[in-house]
Amino acid sequence: MAAYFDCRRRKRNTHSALVFEQQLERNLSNLYDELMDGSYQPGRSICFVVTRPKPREVWAADFRDRVVHHLLYNRIAPRFYASFIADSCACIPGRGTLYAAQRLEAKVRSITQNWSRPAWYLKCDLANFFVSIDKTVLRKELAARIVEPWWMALADLVLMHDPRPGVIMQAPAPLLALVPPHKSLLNQPAHRGLPIGNLSSQFFANVYLDVLDQHVKHRIGARHYIRYVDDFVLLHESPQWLNGALAGIEAFLPRRLGVRLNPSKTILQAVPRGIDFVGQVVRPWARHTRARTLNVGAQRLAQMPARDVYAAANSYLGLMRQATASYSDRARIANIIRRRGHAVDFGLTKAYRRSSTASKEPRQ
Repeated sequence: MAAYFDCRRRKRNTHSALVFEQQLERNLSNLYDELMDGSYQPGRSICFVVTRPKPREVWAADFRDRVVHHLLYNRIAPRFYASFIADSCACIPGRGTLYAAQRLEAKVRSITQNWSRPAWYLKCDLANFFVSIDKTVLRKELAARIVEPWWMALADLVLMHDPRPGVIMQAPAPLLALVPPHKSLLNQPAHRGLPIGNLSSQFFANVYLDVLDQHVKHRIGARHYIRYVDDFVLLHESPQWLNGALAGIEAFLPRRLGVRLNPSKTILQAVPRGIDFVGQVVRPWARHTRARTLNVGAQRLAQMPARDVYAAANSYLGLMRQATASYSDRARIANIIRRRGHAVDFGLTKAYRRSSTASKEPRQ
């Protein structure tokens, strides 16, 4: 039951969730029986395409399968989290983008002695990460820590399930064509790729890249390292040391995990030039919101339908507030919000709905 409540937290108004809830007790009972007698099989997935920030496929499992994902996650995740390094972020409780940005800033301040000493950073990104994951390698990592046969069998079923046969395609052909073929799960061999959009995929990705984390920390010896999904940063006083670390990582990844770095997104430069990470740019004495994020947000707020402005305004103000040097950015957003007819508080942290002027009845 806990897995069901976790699953419906943000999905309660979706069609598949509403259908499942119409006969909730029966559906939960049937799902429990199938899991216990071994007859459970994942159902059909839905595939659609999102275009921001760039075109990519998103795969949504059926609601009952999402309940199973939460059941598995709730049982096995704690043992994996206990072994993850503190600098592994994303899809881990308490380790979102703000945690990652603050953690990186703390590391920068440490290695530069509060910006008084020179330092360099190496920023890397894995090429086509989710569709490049080798599920046979990932299965070995799961089996090393899931010792209960029943739970390992369930993890194996969820991991090895191929969502492509029978998929309900909700993306029209022109939109699907925007996704580069090498980034599409539809074009991968059966043993490669995890569907973006499922809790299980997010968790499995962290288990997969824990191998990289341990290698960088304990083999390469990086003292200052942080990763958010497939983006990671190393800090050091010597650019030559970082070049050596890069060579070691480039050799390790294809040999051990079957993935490669994206050379166009590999950056080695001085820390004071700014480190763009998880939507923020760490510069001397301040964290700024990434300029592209700010510009896109301002453009969307200015053009979106009036009914959507209030919710989007508070989302953007909340996002900007995470950066320590965000007042001017929030002022720009606040001016757009005011032009759209809403109010903003004095601290530029919250938007308020447009007040409706109701006519007052004359007193008798």
